Amino acid sequence: MSKIGILHPGEMGISVAASAINSGHKVHWISQSRSDKTRLRAEKNNLIEIETLHELCQISEIIFSVCPPHAAEGVAKSVIEAGFKGFYLDANAISPQRAIRIGQMMAENGIHFVDGGIIGGPAWTPNETWLYLSGKDADKIPKCFTNGPLETKIIGGKIGKASALKMCYAAYSKGTTALLSAILATAESLEIREELYQQWDKDEENFSDRVNRRVTRVTAKAWRFEGEMKEIASTFREASMPDGFHEAAAEIYQRMADFKGAEQSPVLNEVLQALISK
Repeated sequence: MSKIGILHPGEMGISVAASAINSGHKVHWISQSRSDKTRLRAEKNNLIEIETLHELCQISEIIFSVCPPHAAEGVAKSVIEAGFKGFYLDANAISPQRAIRIGQMMAENGIHFVDGGIIGGPAWTPNETWLYLSGKDADKIPKCFTNGPLETKIIGGKIGKASALKMCYAAYSKGTTALLSAILATAESLEIREELYQQWDKDEENFSDRVNRRVTRVTAKAWRFEGEMKEIASTFREASMPDGFHEAAAEIYQRMADFKGAEQSPVLNEVLQALISK
């Protein structure tokens, strides 16, 4: 049984923590400055409350970082400053070059770094969410999830490989949703959305309905996806590929950011107006 710290138990992080608890481990979380929603999630899933990061770093053998991509490096630095000396899994949607940079910082401070990339939604159902791992210490992490439902796979000993897979996968899955959002908003602005629907549905039955669902469902997490698109753009630049598509996708998601935290998906017209009015 390992003592694990989770930074932080949001919708994805709580499912990662729950998989570790289901596999017989103790998982701690920091309550300081966290929301009531986070507290409810943590209490419902039997996480152990800790007040400060310093205390978490002293207690934990392993720390999981599951946070918005823009915060990943800052979280890593704060863990270093708190004196942590165990295993650190960065499971954030960051570019491979950022993962390498964080890994180097960790190594310089005596911390074992593991690069991770999560593909899929929150891990509540077996065989639906995968945590890909890379780095020379990657074999430490699957032992935390022996009973699932989070699935794990080690894909190499090189830091950055797991993050690269996450970036390339999300470049399509979330990138195309941003593109479809922009297409619908443009069609609405030009007053040809219904005609576009008719042509889409000739090409593929019920395609327009599926597009509408994708566009409205993504809104609550758009504020996170903005940063993820920027990380993908950085990944493409490093690979000598054009980065403009995902820079534009980041702006599309930024225009949806006001829907953050909505209990229900907004109606499509609200989303299109948010996109058009910026």
